[in-house]
Amino acid sequence: MIQMIPLGRVLKETVSTPYRDLVTRPTGAAVRGWIQRAIAGSEAPTTMLDFTEVGLLDFSCADEIVAKLLLDADPGTEQYVMLLGTREDHAEAIDHVLNNHALAIAVVAGPGEPPMLLGRVTPELQRVFRCVFWSGPGDAGSIAESLGWTIERAADALLTLSLLRLLRAEAGTFHPLSQ
Repeated sequence: MIQMIPLGRVLKETVSTPYRDLVTRPTGAAVRGWIQRAIAGSEAPTTMLDFTEVGLLDFSCADEIVAKLLLDADPGTEQYVMLLGTREDHAEAIDHVLNNHALAIAVVAGPGEPPMLLGRVTPELQRVFRCVFWSGPGDAGSIAESLGWTIERAADALLTLSLLRLLRAEAGTFHPLSQ
């Protein structure tokens, strides 16, 4: 189950503005507060933030909304966040702030395509992430076999992706968030 949050609508509700632009820290903090309340009130393990109706996204709002949302996540919960509908300029701002915080997030691309990862993610982690997306849930052994890696190397990458909340770990099996 995935909870969808259209940020264009949230912006209009939280700051009562006719504009579609996410700019200034106070605006970002208000939108993040709304999102945090929605996540807390939902039983869905994954929340999709939809940027489709967002115009400009500046660095301060990218930091307040995306980075701080990830930083504030309770490590004891099974809550995941993904993005949808980001344009290239949105992705640049989000990628920049996530790199500064050593964070990462998945951005849903087109139907049937693996999500794009933004933030601090190595090419090796990207490769494992795509493998899990295409292969479906798997453990370190199956991923290692698919990639021709050692089990230890695959296990390290899977654990890192899980700690970054890019994959969901359940009893030694790693699952894509969007499936």
